[in-house]
Amino acid sequence: MFGKLKEKLASFTRSLDKTVEEKTVPLDEPEIVFEDDADAAVADGADGAAVEDIAKDAAGTAEGADSGVLKSDAEKESAANAALIKDTAEIKDAVIGQKDQEKAPSAAAESKPEKVGLFGKAKALIFDGEVILDDKDLEGPLMELEIALLESDLALSVADAVVASVKEQLRGTRKRIGKNTGSIVEEALRNAIFEVMSANVFDFDEFVAGRAGKTVHIAFVGINGTGKTTSIAKVANRLQKNGYSVVIAAGDTFRAGAIDQIQIHADRLGIKTIRHQEGSDPAAVIYDALQYAKAHKTNVLLSDTAGRMHTNVNLMAQLEKICRVSTPDLIIFVDEATAGNDAVERASQFNAAVPISGTILTKLDADSKGGAAISIASITQKPILFFGVGQEYDDLLKFDPEWFVQKIFED
Repeated sequence: MFGKLKEKLASFTRSLDKTVEEKTVPLDEPEIVFEDDADAAVADGADGAAVEDIAKDAAGTAEGADSGVLKSDAEKESAANAALIKDTAEIKDAVIGQKDQEKAPSAAAESKPEKVGLFGKAKALIFDGEVILDDKDLEGPLMELEIALLESDLALSVADAVVASVKEQLRGTRKRIGKNTGSIVEEALRNAIFEVMSANVFDFDEFVAGRAGKTVHIAFVGINGTGKTTSIAKVANRLQKNGYSVVIAAGDTFRAGAIDQIQIHADRLGIKTIRHQEGSDPAAVIYDALQYAKAHKTNVLLSDTAGRMHTNVNLMAQLEKICRVSTPDLIIFVDEATAGNDAVERASQFNAAVPISGTILTKLDADSKGGAAISIASITQKPILFFGVGQEYDDLLKFDPEWFVQKIFED
């Protein structure tokens, strides 16, 4: 689920991570220097002490020669001096060799060099630093993010809103060197998408429960082939399991076989269906069904309507008539999550004709992009009520923005 959207968002995260790492410049390592004066080399504690001991030994040897310990043996005195020179040279060569392996000294260094031990055991300190993200750092990655969102079927206005939110969250962010940039970016993306998805949340179950003692009329609209009739059966099944009585109005008198299709579902669920002949006035069918439901104190009436293209003016006018004659308490728009921007456009057109109360998106389990769900919630400013995730009657998920966002970012 949402595989392509996950891939696009991961690409944006990697891009921004690269930008941050390129901007991160660690502090230079301290430079190692040597002086000819033996006293200068003694300044570094234990390492300097080694040289000092050698010097003292040499001095003691010379003093011993004067006091007669070595008598006047010129050869032994010469050998002692030669050993001092050789040992000191070897120590300097060893440290220079170790330093060259770690880092060659910079000839252009302007700061005063720092003295370190002769054996070169002290390494350069790399301090934790910070990178502050500014608009210039974010410009390239955010452009990639917007393209990725558009490719994932987000409407342009919605993609702009998400990008703006991410930019606002990341601008001025202090990112410590060594901290995972991906976690910072993912948090910003999560917040931006959650903000869009949670802007209009509607609890279907609470709405029905709050109208106890009255018949709740729910009309379903949408185009053919999107799973509208199956979604009605799923909602009916859910209502029955919650203890409500249900009646179905077979208001799709336009499409051949539509009445029989809804009747089959109703029979499987043990639900009463109100139907007329094919070609009958759908407004009359739904009116009769509403009167029946009220007379029998039925809790909920679910009205099927003809699947119609949003561009069919006559059928849209007919839908307006249905809603005028038997005013629904809820008008639910049904479409496929896989339809992408087409679903967004259809939702907008239906909402303009008969203000919808919310949306059911079917086939979410087959959606690799996820953009339609995000866009419909933003464009219509109406909540998503349920997701269809299969063909069984129980395959209906109540919308939860936290669950949706989690699905986008889970591995």
